[in-house]
Amino acid sequence: MSDAGAPLVGRRDALGALNRALDATATGYGFLALVGEPGAGKTRLLSELADGAAARKLPYLAGRAAEFEQEMPFGAVVDALDDRLEDDAPDLSPGALRLLGTIFPSLADRVAGPGGEPARDGAAEGAADPVARYQLHRSVRHLLERLAAPSGLVLILDDLHWADDATIELLDHLVRHPPRANVLVAVAYRPAQASPRLAALADAAGLVGTRVPVEPLSRGEVEEFLGPQVPRARAESLYKASGGNPFYLEALARMGRRGDRVLGADGIEGRDWERGVANLTEVPPAVRTALQVELSALPPEALLMARGAAVAADVFEPALAAVAAEMAQEDALAALDALTAHDVVRPTSGGRFRFRHPLVRHVAYASTAAGWRFAAHSRVAAQLAELGAPAAVRAHHVLRSARFGDPEAIGTLVEAARAVAPQAPGTAGYWLEAALGLMPDGTDPSGAYPDRIQLLMELAHVQAVSGHAEEGRETARTLLGLLPLDDTVRRARTVQLCAVMDRQLGRIHEARALVLDELRRITDRQTPEAVLLRIRLVADRIQRIDTRGSHAVLETIPESAPQWGPGLVAAVAAMRPMVSYGRGEVAEAIAYAEAADQRFSAASDGDFADCLDYMVWLLFAEAFLGMYDHAIRHADRLVAITRATGQTFILGYMLAGRSRALMLRGRLAEAAADADEATAVGRELRSPEVLAYGLIQQCLTASWAGDHDRALRAAEEAVASDTGSGEWWTHMAHVALATATINAGRTDEGAEALVAACGDGTRGLDFSTLVMCAEQLARVRAGQDDAAGAAGWADIAEAIAHPALPGDVGLARLARAHAVRAAEPARAARLAAEAAGLLAGTGRRLEAGRAELAAGTAHAAADERAEARERLRAAADVFEECGMLGLHGQAVREQRRLGVRVPGGGRTAPARGKGRSDLPFGLSPREHEIALLVAEGCSNQQIAERLYLSVRTVETHLSRVFAKIGVSSRVGVATAMNRQPEQR
Repeated sequence: MSDAGAPLVGRRDALGALNRALDATATGYGFLALVGEPGAGKTRLLSELADGAAARKLPYLAGRAAEFEQEMPFGAVVDALDDRLEDDAPDLSPGALRLLGTIFPSLADRVAGPGGEPARDGAAEGAADPVARYQLHRSVRHLLERLAAPSGLVLILDDLHWADDATIELLDHLVRHPPRANVLVAVAYRPAQASPRLAALADAAGLVGTRVPVEPLSRGEVEEFLGPQVPRARAESLYKASGGNPFYLEALARMGRRGDRVLGADGIEGRDWERGVANLTEVPPAVRTALQVELSALPPEALLMARGAAVAADVFEPALAAVAAEMAQEDALAALDALTAHDVVRPTSGGRFRFRHPLVRHVAYASTAAGWRFAAHSRVAAQLAELGAPAAVRAHHVLRSARFGDPEAIGTLVEAARAVAPQAPGTAGYWLEAALGLMPDGTDPSGAYPDRIQLLMELAHVQAVSGHAEEGRETARTLLGLLPLDDTVRRARTVQLCAVMDRQLGRIHEARALVLDELRRITDRQTPEAVLLRIRLVADRIQRIDTRGSHAVLETIPESAPQWGPGLVAAVAAMRPMVSYGRGEVAEAIAYAEAADQRFSAASDGDFADCLDYMVWLLFAEAFLGMYDHAIRHADRLVAITRATGQTFILGYMLAGRSRALMLRGRLAEAAADADEATAVGRELRSPEVLAYGLIQQCLTASWAGDHDRALRAAEEAVASDTGSGEWWTHMAHVALATATINAGRTDEGAEALVAACGDGTRGLDFSTLVMCAEQLARVRAGQDDAAGAAGWADIAEAIAHPALPGDVGLARLARAHAVRAAEPARAARLAAEAAGLLAGTGRRLEAGRAELAAGTAHAAADERAEARERLRAAADVFEECGMLGLHGQAVREQRRLGVRVPGGGRTAPARGKGRSDLPFGLSPREHEIALLVAEGCSNQQIAERLYLSVRTVETHLSRVFAKIGVSSRVGVATAMNRQPEQR
């Protein structure tokens, strides 16, 4: 990456931030955002970043988004990485390479199997899967990890205000799930044109994120920029006209050097070169004039070639630019020499070229006549078609040269949309809308055009899965207006999709009204389409734990009917366990769950095209009923079907349900991975509800793993997503936040929040969660020496726990153990041991481990040391196997109090007698511990193991240590701490 422009002046603060970011790359992931107006110097600073990386022998890759190719999926990322991948394919699994091959041309051959046939294994199917975005994001993350080995990597992406949605989604994923490697992602964008999601990336990166504002130059810096040969009066005039913007300043100075009279007292006068130029609202008139004057001074052939290049591509091949300009190849190459000599374009890799700045390309493009531009795009589209380029590559030019009613153009846009829909549904929606706009209204007896209704159904789907629910909702309603009233099957499917999008937008009541309105038109309530909508009403009532309403509707629906398919039969069966459970009819709920299991097993994957989302209630019912292995097995199949059918809008619910079951089984790492993916799906959908489902599980898995900072962040975001609907997930978000607060050690605050979240327990939460909350509160009150309060919560736990659910009974026993611990430690030990047995028997290892810990500490209090050692050892084993670092540390400490020698440890506390105010650099005790271990040469992983923390928590604390000490590397921390002998 190079920049042949004027010398860099000023920018001390920005350069300091770049250097700190590069230094920090030695310790892990970082995210850097340069933010400034057009021409402010962002690209030049990125060039300095590249030079700094090269000086440190740190590899870098650079790409940029392009103004006239904004709809191209992952354009900036492909620009940065594709050449590297062509030269050096990474060592990744075949499935990952196939996924990457769907966006990187250099890996496109990996999408096909041997002999060019489509691959048939599961990984390959994922590559063509409409919900493969998250897997694709993970594959890119793993790709960056491979490319970063062993020296690290700097990924530079410029002009991201023009990036497509898919690129921003990918960056959001990389910020929230950083590569486990020394990777710095550096981006630049204009604030006025940036999407809210792009603008939030630096903040979302937390302590490893840096936003660097790129401000205009000062008067003195402008004079330094221009040099001593420019008189002070002219420098002042240039400063006023440019506002200190380096690119504007350079453009105006170039004009002046050619002798064009532009600047007067008010900044501009002379020839008007703006006629025919598109309105560049962000660029001052004087600068637009200067750029147009610069282009007008070119030889005629060079100007024509510049215009052809501006049409062809951001990074253009001379041959394609020549086609756009209608020039012979020999003449085009001579013109290209003139363009490079005038520094209008600059060579890049692979014999290609690009304009020195996007604004130069913009003016070249905008200076063309509309008719010429139309024809140029048409010539490029035809040339690309002759070369066999994919529809997705041609669509950009077809869109800008298509004639109304042109069947070939419409076909190309539809083909392109269908090709990119799996990874970039937002782009697919853009092209489908364009195709529909080119189609004549009315019927098409000739069959020359695609079916409008089918295209509208596809458009509504990609809008739903790309997070454009508002637009998708309108598309679905348009579709309903076109569908005949007697086309009840397609109308029901459309209403179903529209209701889902209404729910995504938080319009729960509108969704219900739409379903009821459509049901009134269907006379036979037992037809498949009517039942499909009726169980939608049941599902909505289940969300509110409205057992009476859901039961009333479900009672009128038979178990099956001759015209129903196996999928619909299974979907109806899947609703019954949750409704019975909510009514307290546990035996019936278990029987219904077993029947639903049989129905589900009897149906093929293809039977669930229209009713898959209802199956999620079977997952949650089984999790509440303690049927965890059933829930996990069903979730595995449902997630696979969801991916295969492209129903992204329900994937988040499936993953959250599986995460809950996995968490209770003690499989925290797997549960956390599902929670992360559910959260990512919610962000992609821009759905507060789906996002909250993922965040709730993300919070709980992180909290029990001991990563309290992450747990609290996730819970606070989940609570902030509350739309006021009063549904189960809104209450559960508050429960998760309260639980995380208690586990983080803020027990008083957490207990108060948990009581508020539970209310009087009569609505809003399921019984299983209420038992968990009562046990938590009994534990907190016992720890506060409030025996009466603990006993009260134990009473509540025992009243809620159903005898047929041994897991809930076990938690109630544990609550009672907390309550009697102070007065009757031996009895508390027996109760906790009984609880551990019940919980372990149902597979709830996470809570069984907590019961073992409670039994061990109670035995110790009763001076039953042998039993205490055995229970504490069992607890420590469970916590270690499950990855519950905080509780594992607590179990180890309890063992040591009994004289048990436990391997590991080391210095885990600051020097005795030193409080926060005594520690150097204003470090907290935990930060001081970590700094001392860094000085000893411990890695983050070693520190995490010594202190029983997660690696992510260590990284967070270490970032704060860097900031407080004022260093940017571990070496700096070690040096600073070694100069503090009295603290060691």
